[in-house]
Order: sequence, then C-alpha cells, then structure tokens
Amino acid sequence: MKLLRFDVGGVPTLGAMRDGEVVALDSVGADYPTMSAIIAGGSQALERVAAAISAATKTLPLASVHLLAPVERPGKYLAIGMNYAKHLEEADKLGVARAKHQTWFNKQTTCISGPYDDIDPGVTEKLDYEVELGAVIGKPARHVSEADAASHVFGYFVANDVSARDWQFHTPTFTMGKSFDTHGPIGPWIVTSDEIGDPHALTLRSFVNGEKRQESDTGQMIHKLWAQIAYLSTAFTLESGDLIATGTPEGVGVGMDPQHFLQPGDVVRCEIDGIGFIENRVVASSAPTVDRS
Repeated sequence: MKLLRFDVGGVPTLGAMRDGEVVALDSVGADYPTMSAIIAGGSQALERVAAAISAATKTLPLASVHLLAPVERPGKYLAIGMNYAKHLEEADKLGVARAKHQTWFNKQTTCISGPYDDIDPGVTEKLDYEVELGAVIGKPARHVSEADAASHVFGYFVANDVSARDWQFHTPTFTMGKSFDTHGPIGPWIVTSDEIGDPHALTLRSFVNGEKRQESDTGQMIHKLWAQIAYLSTAFTLESGDLIATGTPEGVGVGMDPQHFLQPGDVVRCEIDGIGFIENRVVASSAPTVDRS
C-alpha cells in the first residue's frame, strides 16, 4: 500500500493510492485518526486500511490534491552520515574525518515538509541536496538484532536531506545545518514494507533543474538498514513512527569541483524506483537580512 496525507480545505486527511488516484480513508478515522495511529496499529490497522481502499467508491486525481508529509510529527528523525563509499571519498576531500562507528545526527522534526513544498534557504549561503531512502519504524525496537530488524520497519519513503553546509560544521553533531525549517521534505507517501521486499536493491537519483546529480543503488550502503536499526536500538528505543534517513550517495553539490550550491529558483527532484519522487523548488530566503560588513 501507498499511504499518504493530503490537505482538504486546510484539514489534514489520511489517504492511499489506488490505480493512480487518491482514496480518502475517512472510514477508518474513528479508530485511526492519524498516520501515527495506523503505524502503531500494525497489521490490524493495515487490514482495516486495505478493506477501506477496496471499498471506496470515490477517488481524487492525484494532481488535484496537495500532499503533506506522510507522517505528522515523528518523535525522532535520525540520519546517518557518510554511508556510501564514494560519498565518503567526497567527504575525505573536504577534510571530514572518518569515524570508526556509524555516524548519526538528528534532523529536528520541525524541518519536515511536504513532498512538493518549497525549500526556504534561511540564512545559509551553501544550500545542498541529498537524496536518501527513508524508513519508518513500525513495531518499537529496543536491543534488536540485525536478523530481526526488518520486522520493525513499517515502510519506506523518499527523503531529501537538505543541508546548510556552512552551518553543518558549526558543531560536530551536524544538527544545526541539517535542521533548518523546510529542509526535510519527505514522501510522497509511505510504501509499506511488504511492497518493497529488499530495501537494499533500489535505485535512487537526484536532479537539479533536470540535470542528474546523483545516481546509485541502496545496495552500496556501507551500513545496511538492518545494521543501522540494530546499532541505534542498542542505545535507545526506536518508537513507532520514528524516521530514519539511510544515507546519500556521491554527487552532492559540496563535493563537486567547483562546488555547486542551490539557488532560488532551482528545482530539486529526488526519486527512488519502486517508491516515487519528491520535487521541491528553492525560494528566496525569508530570513531577516544580516549585516555581514
């Protein structure tokens, strides 16, 4: 199933895709009023949703609705850095020290935006893109083994880990430069895990104004998703609805020679085969003017 959220007259509404069109899930709203509730409801909730999709008599053209981020406000949005070998080589050239362990940072959940919403640069002068496979935690995970990790994934989405490169290195945690408002577009929906099969066999790409910047496959991850879940859950509980961004391949703007950062008017498209695409336009910054003299 492809589960989504969309806007109806300013009211967030749950939906799903059926034959290329949107089905509203009003009939399950009493028991599952939010996407978070569906995720936490597990197989029982998915059975109800599947029945509602089949029984629906009305659909909406996808082009007629404004899609929202598919999860309302997750408790955690965690992202792993330097998780593709060639991207790691890009980081080497920039003088980023290699870590002995998985490198994690938070994207504050206020950064999350819809799959086709605008990107506001804010105060950064080095705005960058990163296409990533995103995963949604279903069943809570604590001290989970790699062998059991797959059973804790509810589904997958496309993520653009938008990055303010100048602010990213203000602190070793990266969090400041990864968490600007609007710098977390995700979607366009959640594809439930049963439809994906192996998440390490997906091709992902990014484009800027139609120019391909990144193309790789998720099999090139250094630390596979199962290892990521095992590592994180060793330290703390991954709760239902938490999001994980699994890393980006080479081709980001900061790694180019010369470097190419995003500018107002640029359109960034991130896509993953089997899931879909998100596309976001960079707009002029709404941040107050800063005197840099």
